[in-house]
Amino acid sequence: MAEFILEMKHITKDFSGVKALDDVNLTIKKGEIHALCGENGAGKSTLMNVLSGVYPYGTYTGDIIYHGEECKFDNIRSSEKKGIVIIHQELALIPYLSIAENVFLGNEITPIKGVIDWDETERRARDVLSKIGMGSEDLSQLVNTLGVGKQQLIEIAKALAKKVELLILDEPTAALNDEESNILLELMLKLKEQGITCIMISHKLNEVSRVADSITVIRDGHTIETIEKKDKEIEEDRIIKGMVGRELTNRYPERNSKIGDVVFEVKDWNVYNPLNPMRKVLNNISLKVRSGEVVGLAGLMGAGRTELAMSLFGKAYGINISGQIIKDGQELKLKSIQDAIDHKLAYVSEDRKKYGLVLINDLKWNMSLASLWSRFSRHGVINANDEIHAAEDYRKIINIKTSSIEQPVSSLSGGNQQKVVLAKWMLSEPDVLLLDEPTRGIDVGAKYEIYTVINSLADAGKAVIVISSEMPELLGICDRIYVINEGEIAGELQKEEFSQERIMKKIMNHIGREKSNNG
Repeated sequence: MAEFILEMKHITKDFSGVKALDDVNLTIKKGEIHALCGENGAGKSTLMNVLSGVYPYGTYTGDIIYHGEECKFDNIRSSEKKGIVIIHQELALIPYLSIAENVFLGNEITPIKGVIDWDETERRARDVLSKIGMGSEDLSQLVNTLGVGKQQLIEIAKALAKKVELLILDEPTAALNDEESNILLELMLKLKEQGITCIMISHKLNEVSRVADSITVIRDGHTIETIEKKDKEIEEDRIIKGMVGRELTNRYPERNSKIGDVVFEVKDWNVYNPLNPMRKVLNNISLKVRSGEVVGLAGLMGAGRTELAMSLFGKAYGINISGQIIKDGQELKLKSIQDAIDHKLAYVSEDRKKYGLVLINDLKWNMSLASLWSRFSRHGVINANDEIHAAEDYRKIINIKTSSIEQPVSSLSGGNQQKVVLAKWMLSEPDVLLLDEPTRGIDVGAKYEIYTVINSLADAGKAVIVISSEMPELLGICDRIYVINEGEIAGELQKEEFSQERIMKKIMNHIGREKSNNG
């Protein structure tokens, strides 16, 4: 029988009388990669926060047995002393400190009290980074100059510097592209070979199936089952059934929207980088969207899709912008985000916590934010009753799981936070919606609900543009796809032409043309 490094027994945790975890049991074998799967709000992160001491002993009931010893962690430091390290989805790095400084952040090498040994810090940082394939990095480089993929690796280096035995990764690839995700997954397999046990929370079931030895499914705060990989692959449909409690025969709702005339058009759109005015980010972009149509923007990371959406939304990004935006046959001159909102445009950012929500405020406050002046106020006075009724209506329409519209948004799961952002823009009654990674970091069940919302917007005659790094998602929900590469339109695909291979072929052909033009 394999040795268990961890047993969590009968863990129950509630928030204001609502049970987030109800008699949850979890056993982890030493040296395995163990995945936790479940819908947003199922209790996965809460369980790991209990384990790591974020929620200290006494705030929950149940037992944590680690290396055969009962543990009562008061804080993160007490769990880290035992070799348990958690890496949260929001990275805990200081952007204006160097790589070496971040590797030993909170774990500084101080042979003399209060005095850091910088030579030893750099030597050990180099050793640790070499183990994860970053040994050649300039250790004095500021972390904010690195991509998200390398920042994620530095978080793992921090864990290794703390002599980790059990590494917890909460959605480690949520913000990574396919290449960066592959590097991280391969690193997890290497850490396993070194005897480090990993617990991985992820909604990317293809990645879970690839690296996990065991999968525990949690639903509504209860442990549903643990699936052992053994000698054969674990099918995604099996995991989904455990997560949502039913067979999900079709991951994308059927599209039946009636597509009408062109209502939104972009002509010869050019944008320059605000930090480098000589660098052109978008070059002569032209596209059209019809009423009732869902149009996808496909491309590799850095292709310019987010920059396009933000620049169209009241010049929220870029300088020296030229070109035309035409809506309902009339050219729009949008000088600000408020102009965009006033002309019935909406933008759902890829970073909901930074640009989409005010986390310390409640659902009602966030949902009405974009339409306070246009819908809920007269002569500068807000009609609180209208605001409450509208928030309640939209909470039900898009099934936000919450006890009250006065609940802080920070307490919601990622999927429900994303629904609040969607509700905010739906309340502004837009004609054109720019949705940037609308399902990033959320589970398959919540994704389906958001796809249904997108369909309902199209059914109402809205023009919808969707940016997604997940090609299957674009193929499943869109009527037409523009492929963007290096800030240019690399091609266009009609529904009957859809395939991942054709998208990649458009990108590679464009890269080939770029090289020949520059050569």
